Amino acid sequence: MDNTPGPRAGRKEWTALGVLMLPLLLVSMDVSVLYFAIPSISEDLEPSATQQLWILDMYGFVLAGLLITMGALGDRIGRRRLVLVGAAVFGLASAAAAYAHSAELLIAVRALLGLGGAALMPSTLALVRNLFHDEKQRAKAVTLWTAVLTTGISLGPVVSGLLLEHFWWGSVFLINVPAMALLLALVPFLVPESSTGWPSTGRPSTGPAAPEHPAPEHPATGGRPRFDLLSSALSLGALLPVIYGVKEWARHGYAPVPALGIAVGLLFGVVFMRRQRRLEHPMIDLGLLGRRAFGGPVLANLLAMFATVGMAVFFSQYLQSVLGQSPLTAALWSLVPAAGVAVTAPTGAALAQRIDRAYVMGGGFALSACGFLLITQLQTDSPLWYTLLGGSVYAGGLVAAMTIANELALGAAPPERAGSAAAVLESGQELGGALGMAILGSVGAAVYSRDMADGVPAGVPHADAVRETLGGAAAVASELPGAVAETLLTAAREAFTHGMGIAAIGAAVAMSGAGLFSVVFLRGAGRAAAPVPGEPAAPDHRPASHEAAL
Repeated sequence: MDNTPGPRAGRKEWTALGVLMLPLLLVSMDVSVLYFAIPSISEDLEPSATQQLWILDMYGFVLAGLLITMGALGDRIGRRRLVLVGAAVFGLASAAAAYAHSAELLIAVRALLGLGGAALMPSTLALVRNLFHDEKQRAKAVTLWTAVLTTGISLGPVVSGLLLEHFWWGSVFLINVPAMALLLALVPFLVPESSTGWPSTGRPSTGPAAPEHPAPEHPATGGRPRFDLLSSALSLGALLPVIYGVKEWARHGYAPVPALGIAVGLLFGVVFMRRQRRLEHPMIDLGLLGRRAFGGPVLANLLAMFATVGMAVFFSQYLQSVLGQSPLTAALWSLVPAAGVAVTAPTGAALAQRIDRAYVMGGGFALSACGFLLITQLQTDSPLWYTLLGGSVYAGGLVAAMTIANELALGAAPPERAGSAAAVLESGQELGGALGMAILGSVGAAVYSRDMADGVPAGVPHADAVRETLGGAAAVASELPGAVAETLLTAAREAFTHGMGIAAIGAAVAMSGAGLFSVVFLRGAGRAAAPVPGEPAAPDHRPASHEAAL
């Protein structure tokens, strides 16, 4: 086995990474950037209730549905080329969204934003694999990638709130335009192209990027694997109905249409998987997915996002509706847990160079479980510092574990399939987030409704709305006399906090399970994977000391 370290990246590669982080930050921000802008959009465009939901959700649905397609497409036509296409689409759609004059047009351009985002996200992670061949450097790069991704989701509401204090709602989209223009200008000079079988442009590759193994000749495409449109349609038909059904279930409870959507999506998923087994050049390599070093991190990431997204709604609403902070103040305080990420993510990456990654992942998940257990002790009058401490501990542990999972999976994937591998990782994260919102959200809502069954003072109008959500209770309380309103709000806040605590127990259990899974099933998974039949074996770039540790 070759234990020679891979070629080290230089200043140009690190500069290229910084440029690639810019679209990743903006794409992740766009998931949450409309939270504060919706009231202004509603006043200007007057969307119906259904249109308002689609304005919020269309971006995430299209992004999640197209990740696998775009990952496979980048592997075939070139990831740098796909980044440039995605940046152009994202920039143009952002400009169109800023000046949309109707709800229908805004929904349509939000779909285009999702298309551009789906082209950018897996390609940025795949290019990390192409830029950094030294294991230690790649671990640092993946740490940065994961931190930027998670920070962007939290940063979206803050940026939105700051912009809306001075500009109109379209400004939350316009900030994307100069960033995408900068990306289009710099990427061709800083980022080398990489793909499976697209013919070389003849441009000399700069930096230490190692040559990739070309795919076997394909008789119909002159050496380029054929892009399978049917598999793309099947993956879209599998992911979109499942994510839609799970989100609607979380939002409104059980209903026949969301349940049917989940069933249809699962059926398409089965057909998609069966087709992949028969293809010579599948969109998803099921053999790769079956490897511990790849399939295990995919599951670990799914569980991490399950807890992250499932608790995010509770955390934000607790700051605003229980502690009484303004939306912007709550959004700013919600950035404090990033301090925990700044400490634990690089620490975890450094530890993974010395001990088995499985133990580091397990430790990260255990730390996050401790953070969720701290959240279970919150009361309606708990000090702000305790709330932020719990959030910092669980966020730091989660990102540390996700960083190791991403780096382990990316290292296990052959370089020529890095785009597809990144897309599978991110699709698992999207599905985990939807499941977390549905399951943990439903648990918290059920506890709230049960506690409020006997907590509504006699004679309070709209009792059903009061028993459904804390927001409904606050709206009703605003129309009641002072003493009655305070009694109602106190009961509602206590019920919400209790529900959040029970949901946090669920998140802690999930993180404990993820930690146990990591330690038991992923020990030694960082060893060089067996080569795929018909492909050259990738060299093992890890130093001998790390191999011995495993």
